[in-house]
Amino acid sequence: MSFDTPTGTRGTRQPAGRLLRWMNTLIARKIRKSGKAMGFNALILTTIGRKSGAERTTPVGWFPGPDGSRLIVASAAGAAGNPAWYYNIAAHPDQVRIEVDGRTIAVVAEQLHGAERAAAWKQITAASPRFAAYQDKTDRELPIIRLTPRPDYDSSQDTPR
Repeated sequence: MSFDTPTGTRGTRQPAGRLLRWMNTLIARKIRKSGKAMGFNALILTTIGRKSGAERTTPVGWFPGPDGSRLIVASAAGAAGNPAWYYNIAAHPDQVRIEVDGRTIAVVAEQLHGAERAAAWKQITAASPRFAAYQDKTDRELPIIRLTPRPDYDSSQDTPR
């Protein structure tokens, strides 16, 4: 697993602060009720902070991947930097969970590269052209992460086997 996308030199201002945390709380509540937010299928991503070690939750849109996996994009709305959750996944790839369809699922997170990324990018931008607009705003390549359920995880118990 290689999480290696460097920060860009140009892009939009990355959202942050109290307002973003408040918005994320509202969006997460909506996702838990409907599974959608901002016109996307959405999930709640739970990571462990790379510096703090604290659990962090972030609502993100997802796209269907092969074999029941889910694809998410570390777009940060086209900011020059990757979102914090990207670095949290890189620091603690074995401690990632998602909430989707009323279930909590431990997942394996893998950044896509090469032809696999190109095929996923084509699928994502066809389904949601706004991601192409985000890519146009920055000079970094927007990372695509595949989330696959961990095989050693029993979601009915919400604990690893």
